[in-house]
Amino acid sequence: MDTVASRAVRALRAPHNWVQLAKFCAVGASGYVINLAVYTALLKWAGLHYLGAAFVSFLVAVSNNYWWNRHWTFRGERGHFAYQGMRFAVVSAVALAANLGVLQLLVALGVGKVLAQAIAIVAVTPLNFVGNKLWSFRR
Repeated sequence: MDTVASRAVRALRAPHNWVQLAKFCAVGASGYVINLAVYTALLKWAGLHYLGAAFVSFLVAVSNNYWWNRHWTFRGERGHFAYQGMRFAVVSAVALAANLGVLQLLVALGVGKVLAQAIAIVAVTPLNFVGNKLWSFRR
């Protein structure tokens, strides 16, 4: 009988999954830099509220991440652009909600807004990867 645990062990032993994770992290790193740069600019120079700045910077970064993940990370699993895009948007919306929750909590605890956003992005990355690997870009 094929259990969830045995499938998870097989997935962890498959080298291509580790390569995909590394690519996802590289794409995520570029999105991370874009997100923080746009967030900081909107927060400091445009005077936006930190949650509004987080929302806008997320949209910019997620557009970058979708393109790179579709064309590089999950290249072999490419399906219809709009269909995958809708799935990616759903996973991204869940990740955004988690990000905003973590961000708001950290700011309420006294963490600086830029540092709080940096931490929040990292905190939701595993959720984002699993959602995209198992649903957005699945074969």
